[in-house]
Formats: sequence, C-alpha cells, structure tokens
Amino acid sequence: LTDVLRQYGPAYLQEYGRAMPAAHRQAIEVLSRCRSGELGYALYRCTACQTWQAVPRSCGNRHCPTCQGHKTRQWLDKQMQRRLPCPYFLLTFTVPEELRRLIRSNQRLGYEAMFQSSVAALRKLAADDRYLGSTDLGLLAVLHTWGRTLEYHPHIHLLVPAGGLSRDTDQWRAAPCHFLVPVWPLSVIYRGKMRDTLKAAGLDEQVHPAVWRSDWVVHCEAVGDGENCLEYLARYVFRVAISNGRLVSCDDGRVVFQYKKVGSNRWRQMTLQASEFLRRFLQ
Repeated sequence: LTDVLRQYGPAYLQEYGRAMPAAHRQAIEVLSRCRSGELGYALYRCTACQTWQAVPRSCGNRHCPTCQGHKTRQWLDKQMQRRLPCPYFLLTFTVPEELRRLIRSNQRLGYEAMFQSSVAALRKLAADDRYLGSTDLGLLAVLHTWGRTLEYHPHIHLLVPAGGLSRDTDQWRAAPCHFLVPVWPLSVIYRGKMRDTLKAAGLDEQVHPAVWRSDWVVHCEAVGDGENCLEYLARYVFRVAISNGRLVSCDDGRVVFQYKKVGSNRWRQMTLQASEFLRRFLQ
C-alpha cells in the first residue's frame, strides 16, 4: 500500500487536493512515509553484543495495514476480560443502495442514525416476551463502510450476548443457542426508525418513497462463544480498507488486488486505475 501511495499519491493530491477532506490528505501524506526514514528512526541496542540498530519509525495511522496489529491485540485483550460466559450473535444492518449517496453526503447524521436505529430496533423486538423479554442487552456496535472491492457500503455490526436481564434486573434470561430474534420484523422496525430519523433531520425529501416500501437486509447468525466472536469482530474494528497481502501489483497506472465474493472462497482479481483505487481506499 505504501508503494501505491508513493507512486500515485502526489498526482492524486495535485488533482483533487483542494476538494479532499483533511483526513484524506493526511492519510496519503503519512502512510506514504511509513517506515521510510522520513518520520525518524528508533534505535535499539543488543544487550549481548552492544550493537546498535536503527529502525525506521512507523506512521501509527489507523488506516495503515502495517501499524494495526498490536492495536488489535490490545483491544481484543480488553474485551476478553469483559465477555460473558454464554453464546453470542452477530447482527448486520445494511441500508439500500439508494440511500448510500445521501448518507455519504451526511456522514455524521447518517452514521448516527444507523447506530441508533439498529440498536433501538433490536431492543424493541427483544423486549417481546415471545423472544427474549428483555431490553437490557449487552452489545458492541461497529460501523463498517466498505465492501470487498472497496465500494462504499456502510453497515452496522452488532455483537450481542445470547440473553439479557429480566425487567426487574433480577435474573438472566437466556436466548436459545441458535435464535435471538426474527430478522424480517427486525428489518421492518429498523427501516421505520431510519425513516423517522431522516425525516426529523429534514432529509426525507431526498429519498425516493419506494425505498421505504422495499425489503431491507438484516442478517443474524450465531457465532459461538465470546472468544471466537470477539476475535472475529476485532478484525473489523481495526481492519483497514485493504491489507498488503491482497495487493498484487501497482504498475502502469493500474492497481491489481484480490478479493472474494460473498459466499465463495475462491480468490478473484480486480484491476482499477490508480486514481480510482485511491478514491475507494480513502473513502
């Protein structure tokens, strides 16, 4: 990734720099200097032979695939101490493609709406005595904004223990190991809460009415015990848009990278113009 940014970042900045968010410009400038020596050096000395070794400093940017490993481990260790001795579910809340442009243009409000609507929808359905009969749920909510080929695809992941506290908070109400709540009613409630939130913000007029009549996709799956699902989620919390291992080449103004389609384990390759690759990575 550093090679891509060093080769094509300056031209991208020259063409789009004035219109780019500050965070995008900073990512190009900092990541392209990671471990190049431009950020300085750290000196290490061998305690046995007293030999000094100079190591180029890392950038530490959260979008750098080289600098995220230890942060992932630190976060995971902290969450492991908090996990409950029960099964967990991973829920994914998406938005229709017709809404993505609006959310991308209003990210602060749009992402907040997705967080609040997904959590509120889950709590409303979980309160039904036919399912969990509890609104006191433990959960982690994580925003993920890209798909496997780096397209803009905002969605929310909720990591939820299989149970909650009773209404008098006096006992634990466990959910069956393979069922939390039905996803179709959950998607309907989520859609309604998103509509109400965007309407309150005055953005509903920019949404075609058919969006509120279409089926929204919400997914729920059992992910085993706390350890497995937290390790799974840690890869989302600290995963950058693309890892170095997926990059194949960056020559002649083009970037080639690998990806897998949903439901397939076969690696495929995609070739993009360098400017389009940088646009997808930065967003």
